[in-house]
Amino acid sequence: MNKVKLDNIIFGDSAIPFIGGPCVIESRDHCFGIAEKITEITSKLNIPFVFKSSFDKANRTSISSFRGDGLDAGLKILEEIKNNFNIPVTTDIHLPEHANAVSDVVDIIQIPAFLCRQTDLLVAAAQTGKVVNVKKGQFLSPYKVENIINKLEESGNKNILITERGNTFGFDSLVTDLKSIPIMQSFGYPVIFDATHSAQIPGNHESKTGGNRQFIPSQTFAAVSSGANGIFMEVHDDVDNALSDASTQWPINKLEKILTSIIAFRETYLSHG
Repeated sequence: MNKVKLDNIIFGDSAIPFIGGPCVIESRDHCFGIAEKITEITSKLNIPFVFKSSFDKANRTSISSFRGDGLDAGLKILEEIKNNFNIPVTTDIHLPEHANAVSDVVDIIQIPAFLCRQTDLLVAAAQTGKVVNVKKGQFLSPYKVENIINKLEESGNKNILITERGNTFGFDSLVTDLKSIPIMQSFGYPVIFDATHSAQIPGNHESKTGGNRQFIPSQTFAAVSSGANGIFMEVHDDVDNALSDASTQWPINKLEKILTSIIAFRETYLSHG
């Protein structure tokens, strides 16, 4: 498996990097507070950290849902966080024309799950030369991810991450088939586990996506034992009042505990593997 390097962070090596932050940029102060706290926790635990938040949530269930403050304002906040805390940052793009502007700031360009097959979007992201992290679509077999990888490679980019975030099961749930992790790794690149989106209930007949936050720890441990090369987790300081994905963001006051458990579980599992 190819190792993907990002400054002093290596995906596919012995470490298990953490990608995390609030689902959407709610405000500058909120993002700064979350980034500061996660940086403190990951530094204490010696976990490589990439800050994530979205400048625009273009796939909200309801047209009235909060989407963010847009490209320019969002990138300015992400750039400030990157420089202030000396950490890499990532965000998602929804249109090919976003790629170059976003690449001037972020270290990883994220492709949303619903857009993972969009050729023009993948090509534009790949041509920036940045690390590209593709969320596997809820509708997609892990075997089909090879076609996504081919699109990125043919566009001149081999700095590729794939993220597992569950598959649609029936009309109102997601199921994570953890065989997906080694299957997708067989195509040559590291695989990240999205702990929070995998707990969603997207078809709950309401105007917003629901979820089962309580299952996040057990799913994460299972993903680690399946060989995941990193953990993605959206984190918030007031989950009940989060402006996006309130039912599945992880409370920041419980972050150190779950990360400590993940590390201990991984060390124990590997030592007896």
